Amino acid sequence: MNEAPENVRLIGGEMLLWSDMSTMGGVTDWRGAAFELIARLIPASGRVLLVGPHPQMLVDEVVERAPSAAVLLRSYPDACALGERHPGLAVFCGRLEVFEAEEPYDLVLALDGLLRTHSAEAPAAAWRESLGALAGLLAPGGRLVLGVRNDLGVDRFLEARPADREGGDDQWAPHGFDPSYPSGPAALDRGLEAAGLSVRRCYAAYPGRQAPRALLSREALAAELPDALTFPLSARGGDRMLVADPLQLTRLVFRHRLGEELAPLWLAVATRPAPEGRERQDGLRGDELPYGLVEEGALLYELTPDGSKRFPDGEERPIPAGRVVEEILVEACAREDVKTVRELLEELAGWLESGGDVSAATDSLVYDGERFAAISPTAGPSTPPGPKVVLCRILWRFAVRLLAAGHHHPWPWPLEADQLTLTLCGMAGRPCDQGDLDRARKLDAELGCPADEHAPTYRDLLGARDRLADQLTAALARISRLETKLSYRERELVRSKAKLRRTQRRASAYRRTLGYRLSRRLASPRKVARRVIRLLSG
Repeated sequence: MNEAPENVRLIGGEMLLWSDMSTMGGVTDWRGAAFELIARLIPASGRVLLVGPHPQMLVDEVVERAPSAAVLLRSYPDACALGERHPGLAVFCGRLEVFEAEEPYDLVLALDGLLRTHSAEAPAAAWRESLGALAGLLAPGGRLVLGVRNDLGVDRFLEARPADREGGDDQWAPHGFDPSYPSGPAALDRGLEAAGLSVRRCYAAYPGRQAPRALLSREALAAELPDALTFPLSARGGDRMLVADPLQLTRLVFRHRLGEELAPLWLAVATRPAPEGRERQDGLRGDELPYGLVEEGALLYELTPDGSKRFPDGEERPIPAGRVVEEILVEACAREDVKTVRELLEELAGWLESGGDVSAATDSLVYDGERFAAISPTAGPSTPPGPKVVLCRILWRFAVRLLAAGHHHPWPWPLEADQLTLTLCGMAGRPCDQGDLDRARKLDAELGCPADEHAPTYRDLLGARDRLADQLTAALARISRLETKLSYRERELVRSKAKLRRTQRRASAYRRTLGYRLSRRLASPRKVARRVIRLLSG
């Protein structure tokens, strides 16, 4: 074991050979939304403690902003690496239950939760006991930011192999058997109150627990959120094996107002009540905490109670209303409603010709029945192309996503994305050729937003298999009926041929009889008369 830096203290229960940061797949990758929330909570003068593993960028941000910061980790290698990176940072290595702070802290950050505060050197404490130990580190009026993973989050219904079911080395303590672990938002509130804390605001993190990019408060989720906000929160991410389509399932969660109950992860902000007359003057009150924080690419905005976006420079923009164009088209294709597809594409082509957004796409546009609006407008190319090329690019991206996702459509199935694009352009009344398609691909590459070619989900594959099985069953049934009919016709033909042969044999035998020959001769009196006359005259 290497010698620890001077700022690293061993408190007992440290894991000398284990590293939580070596398996970053299980550590939540907090970014802009969490950074903004923490930046607003860090006191101007006070002590800050980070409990458990956190992304390196978040630790650097806290150390830079906080006047006095400390970290509590169970992993000795992680503690040494962090101590070397920040020589002025106090790093404590060991279990949470044995940690005794010299002075309470004004802000405690445990965004990773409490599961990684235990050690393999001792039995893991119950979640409520760990929360009590964590709450004991808070000063009166101090704030706690606690992350709690939802065992019934929407991501659990999406992933075929959840991260906590992969049987990793860090899963020596099975999860899911602790009765004190929160089963929902209400249970989380009760647990915090039982620890002597007051809940200021509880956020739901989306789109997943691995890389949340949005924090939506309980008050925001209680209202009806527009599609322009919820659609980006259900986008696919990472190379995962999916059971169901994240877009469809997550949209249903928001549509049925279950965004908080089925959130992949909760982030609670709680405060330890201060004695009367000793209220803190710094920091934010509960009603001043952000209503919601959403990260879209490089942009970060705050969601306001009136349904607007507030950017860091103070500018506010309304969130456009309407349905996402891609969802309308996919639904129409599933119903084989070619008329709706044609009318919508004609409207889209007209909007582009009247000065629409050049960088738009079907998954970044909403339509309210009268006008189109971009969900998050981005900068276009230096040289704007013609509307025809822009439309061709939009429809090419839609064709790629439609075919890659395995959605049903009314066109022949052995159809490639390029062929489908040309078909859609013709339906929009703006026929395109291969040259326009090449320029559309070049424009898409210049914008830097490649079309997502995700593999179909397991349910989509099952649906496609069942659909093909039904078609095959119908074809086999038709073949069976035709074979039965053919066999019947063949038997009828054999019987008819046999009957014909019998009739022919009977006719031949009848023609050989004396009566038949006489009747044949007597049946022609004129011929017989001519013969008699020739005999008499001869």
